[in-house]
Amino acid sequence: MQRIIAIVPALNEARNIGTVVDNLKKVSSWLDVLVIDDGSTDQTAEVARRHGAKVISLPVNLGIGGAVQTGFLYAVRNHYDAALQVDGDGQHRAEEIDKLIEPILKDRADVTIGSRFLSKTAYKSSRSRRMGIYLLSKTIQSVVRRKYTDPTSGFRAYNQRALRMVSAHYSTDYPEPDAIVTLVKNGIRVIEVSVEMDARISGSSSITPFKSGYYMFKVSLAIILNSMMSRIWPEQ
Repeated sequence: MQRIIAIVPALNEARNIGTVVDNLKKVSSWLDVLVIDDGSTDQTAEVARRHGAKVISLPVNLGIGGAVQTGFLYAVRNHYDAALQVDGDGQHRAEEIDKLIEPILKDRADVTIGSRFLSKTAYKSSRSRRMGIYLLSKTIQSVVRRKYTDPTSGFRAYNQRALRMVSAHYSTDYPEPDAIVTLVKNGIRVIEVSVEMDARISGSSSITPFKSGYYMFKVSLAIILNSMMSRIWPEQ
């Protein structure tokens, strides 16, 4: 059986992380679960360990990019065949991971992205957030000539080839849209699959309206600059 790990970045998710780990293990008993505690000030790490997850506790907060890349490095160095990326807030349904991992295991893709918008789902979001995602989608499409409907989704799966790349090259802040450009430019097969997602179990998102505007500007600029660069990864 192939070795697969779920990488779960988490910052102050003590109220959610136990349920996330339990659901992953319930749906897939064969799945290793690694929680990256990104400098939490609550009991995130302790709760995750109590529920049976492996835990890496970062001494300082690195942000989503640094936390996820830590998981990628762990997966590469421990020779996992594939890795899933799953949020620690409970938005990503464990029962949907088979949809993500199947194209990887059947070698139909190197990376899969769980999309809320590829087909009609029950997911609801604000109009402003949908507009932001739409604009990012169009920006990416103009660069890579391929359409990705949910470029901000952090619900993803990677094979070994893709893992080697993202473990070495990954943006630190809000990396998901920029990563699509880097991956596609370097010959990585990236596809979307339709998935259902939920609202976070408890708590609130760290992305405020002000941060959303900053996010859009920064990521759009990163995508444009990224499109001007030559390939960064010679290994094929």
